[in-house]
Amino acid sequence: MGRSVSGFWQSFLSTAVLYGSLALFTSILHNVFLLYYVETFVSIYKIDKVSFWVGEAVFLIWNSLNDPLFGWLSDRSFLSSPPSGSQISSPEVVLKRLKALSTNGPLFALSFLAFWVAWASPGLQFLLCLCLYDGFLTMVDLHHSALLADLAVSAADRTRLNFHCSVFSALGSVSVFLSYSVWDKEDFYSFRLFCVTLAAFSILGFFVVSRLLRQRFDKEIRPKQDDATTLKELSVGHAPFTQTEKPLTVGQYLKQLSRHRNFMWFVSMNLIQVFHCHFNSNFFPLFLEHLLSDNISASTGSILLGISYVAPHLNNLYFLTLCQRYGVYQVIRWLFMLKLGLSVVMLLAGADHIYLLCIFIASNRVFTEGTCKLLKLVVSDLVDEDFVVNRRQQAASALLFGMVNLLTKPGQTFAPLIGTWLLCAYTGYDIFQRTPVKDPVSASDSGTPPLRLGCFYMLVCVPITCALLQLASWSRFTLHGRKLQGIKTLRQGTQHGSLIDVKAI
Repeated sequence: MGRSVSGFWQSFLSTAVLYGSLALFTSILHNVFLLYYVETFVSIYKIDKVSFWVGEAVFLIWNSLNDPLFGWLSDRSFLSSPPSGSQISSPEVVLKRLKALSTNGPLFALSFLAFWVAWASPGLQFLLCLCLYDGFLTMVDLHHSALLADLAVSAADRTRLNFHCSVFSALGSVSVFLSYSVWDKEDFYSFRLFCVTLAAFSILGFFVVSRLLRQRFDKEIRPKQDDATTLKELSVGHAPFTQTEKPLTVGQYLKQLSRHRNFMWFVSMNLIQVFHCHFNSNFFPLFLEHLLSDNISASTGSILLGISYVAPHLNNLYFLTLCQRYGVYQVIRWLFMLKLGLSVVMLLAGADHIYLLCIFIASNRVFTEGTCKLLKLVVSDLVDEDFVVNRRQQAASALLFGMVNLLTKPGQTFAPLIGTWLLCAYTGYDIFQRTPVKDPVSASDSGTPPLRLGCFYMLVCVPITCALLQLASWSRFTLHGRKLQGIKTLRQGTQHGSLIDVKAI
């Protein structure tokens, strides 16, 4: 008996590690993509301004629409109760998501490689690469995120699952350290070889881990589905609403979503968060070059860059312990206030305090990305509320994640567009021409160039504006405290607990 219990716990431990490791195979590629794709097309492929803006505009549309499209195709059968006897079990849902990950993960890695070799005109390649890459990234992210809501219900269990993802995401950030050492705009060969190595590792990882998870799930759970007792312990089980209903239409679902007030306040906050995260990623090399390059060595810049990518994941481990004690809502609110406070201090200190500037540039990314890592927990709570309020037969987790992305991913496209526009409007510096077009702003003193001053004001004013808007939106979000606990109690009561015993992880 003791031996079987030990083997049971070891099995769940392995499952949790495998689930978390999927974040590694995504992050090692996506971090490099975010950091270098704009610089590659602007500085190496010499894309013209019109093609860049057209590509970003088309990408904005595709980037927003593919999330709800893929979510709808995946989860539309869960929105209303099917006829009696054709209920979809939670183990089948999880296996469906794992199959999607085993297919789309390797394709995502291959699409990543398309950026680093010139195979078409810069404008056409920019457009096709962005759309192809984001399509497969969306499939991977939707199903991996949905598993968080499908595998567990309680806040403590989801926090533990997110903990494993944070550990492996931190490991994936090592690719940023390595990329800086091989990045050379004059000799692109080493960087291309580095990207091929990353993609090969990711392809192998997605294929092996997703297959192992499917085999483990089949072995441990599927043979026991007919056992009611085992289902009560291991599975979300069947929803109680078994009456026959007509399938829900897109219009009906959107009407339900429009009445979901917490959803609307969340996406308004998250839109700004996505914008700020990608603004930091896209312009981090620019800030290093024009604010710090004359005062720090290349190795120090590499360390600073790496820390800004690794620290958010490590910090998230601490944030998750705070979430268990104070709740996700309160921790996110504190992070917004911290972002605002640090930015105001940096603005008052000025651009000449180099060490303070180094700390601020790194901490700005750390706390902004740290907030992003916690938001999946909030979306999972919204999945619970949607399930309870609209009496779903299964939680439509991938679809809700997709709808969140529909309304927030435009921030990913707005970040480089607004950033380049602000820089050009304020300093006359056009990154497409690499020469100042005009000089509308004089430096306050002869020792501070206008471009450096413009970068500094962008660095501090963007987070101040974002923090103020986010605090206003977040104050209207009510799914926390007793209300959240009530929603979780209702879902756990109708679905007989979570899919796995996460405490065994």
